[in-house]
Amino acid sequence: MTSPAGPPRGAGPVAVERRAGPGPAVAYVLNARMYSVNEATASAWHTILRWVGHRADVDAAVLDYPPPQPLPALWGRDDLAAVFMCGHPFSRAQPQPIPIVAPVPSPPAYHDAPVYWTCIVARVDSGIRTLADAFGRRMAYTTPDSQSGYQALRALVAGRTHPFEMKGPLVTPRRVVEAVLAGDADAGPVDSYAVDLLRMHEPQLVAPLRVIATTPPTPIPLLVASPNVARTKVERLRDAFAEVEHAPALRDARGALLLRRFAAVDAGAYDVLREPSGEALI
Repeated sequence: MTSPAGPPRGAGPVAVERRAGPGPAVAYVLNARMYSVNEATASAWHTILRWVGHRADVDAAVLDYPPPQPLPALWGRDDLAAVFMCGHPFSRAQPQPIPIVAPVPSPPAYHDAPVYWTCIVARVDSGIRTLADAFGRRMAYTTPDSQSGYQALRALVAGRTHPFEMKGPLVTPRRVVEAVLAGDADAGPVDSYAVDLLRMHEPQLVAPLRVIATTPPTPIPLLVASPNVARTKVERLRDAFAEVEHAPALRDARGALLLRRFAAVDAGAYDVLREPSGEALI
């Protein structure tokens, strides 16, 4: 299936257009669409982000920005206070957004670190048990600029030319899951944190799926601010996110998000995601 082309292979960092857009009548916006896999998680993220904005004394509000609106347009705004951004475009953006913090999921597999990986999923009844079983078959994907939904899979099959019939762009991890469940694709890559959130809140949705492969861990998507945000506001936001772990008022929200804490960000850690390796999948 034809999809919009990503950056040319071997191209330099992506220049991100900075522009304002519609949104709340406040100075800055907050957004956690990347990990709002359903209404329950969206509500929990809203609770945490509103608390952080108030705690940091930043004039900000949660922006409603549902799919299929393009995330690159959101990341290019000049009024971001704390918005989730995928590590691959973050590593290539010029100017680069300001890193605020990164989430640390609570399941033991994350080892109390701000990392994640990609789970390649297929239907249990499909007969696909390994990644090799999926070669030559239909592979769903989110967008070419997604680390978990495309680039991680690309690196995993580096050296193989056109190993799948690609189906997309489907934009969100949930849509990849739904495509596999509906039989519109035979397998698909899904962000591990998104998978864990779906397992917790909608176990019946993912029960028909098995994980047939996983990619090596990489730095998890981070919360960023626009490059023009004042350093004093950035520091207040970081301090507020650091308090989330211990705030009694956020206990339920943390539980709903399988969220242990937020960690300081080493922007250089994302450099490993800058240059994709292997052949293009589409």
